[in-house]
Amino acid sequence: MLIGKGRSVVITGASTGIGAACALYLDRLGFTVFAGVRNSQDGATLQRQGVSGLIPLLLDVTDEVLIKKAQAFVSEKVGSNGLYGLINNAGIAVVGPLEAVPIPDLRRQLEINVIGQVAVTQAFLPLIRKARGRIVNMGSIAGRGAMPLMGPYAASKFALEAMTDALRLELQQWGIEVSIVEPGAIATPIWEKSGKDAADLETAMPMELRSMYAAVVAAVRKVVGEAAERAIAADAVAQAVEHALTASRPKTRYLVGTDAKLRALMIKLLPDRLSDAVLTWALKLPR
Repeated sequence: MLIGKGRSVVITGASTGIGAACALYLDRLGFTVFAGVRNSQDGATLQRQGVSGLIPLLLDVTDEVLIKKAQAFVSEKVGSNGLYGLINNAGIAVVGPLEAVPIPDLRRQLEINVIGQVAVTQAFLPLIRKARGRIVNMGSIAGRGAMPLMGPYAASKFALEAMTDALRLELQQWGIEVSIVEPGAIATPIWEKSGKDAADLETAMPMELRSMYAAVVAAVRKVVGEAAERAIAADAVAQAVEHALTASRPKTRYLVGTDAKLRALMIKLLPDRLSDAVLTWALKLPR
């Protein structure tokens, strides 16, 4: 018997990357997967790759109207059974020196990665409560420790850690489990997109700031490129999501990837100043 048979889940940001991998993986396990996409073409592509229980769901986590429409559509489909799982995966990565990041870009980072997650969770919680379901938030090892140039992205993931902790305590009275997945380097298109966005930001920076941060940018770009080459398949994240959805006692946090586990251990064991020194040495940052 398929483990997901009779269970429905919603996944946001399912067009590509981790979201698409989770949608297809859970579909193969028999879940009815409502895969949140931002356009019908992405939905059709994803549906062709699925087995039978994958249903594209037009959803933009920053659009209140689309969230309401998506909730109404899912509610009609699941009926009194409710929604077994919500995977808050949608997200972007804004990178660059905090001194130079345009404030509208920072607002967009937080709007999608933080506010959008709350908006979707609020909309679907009544359906989750019906099924005594579960919530899985897609965090990052960046939510435990920030790297240079990753301040905006890390801030959003730190916020998601806090939201997960709060929700876990608030919803326990209804038997609703809340977990967060914290991947390290995963092979997804976000590497290429973030690299392009970072290059665009660097080009737009005033010449003085560009010169001041040139060494840091070069050092981090080299390390990110090396990490991208070592990135593991997104199915590793999907397996963690499966466990969070199906285990009798799911973990509160799931570290995915050796790099994430090593970074988490470093953050736990080393005082801030020593951790800074190690990162400065490893990244060859200017001092």
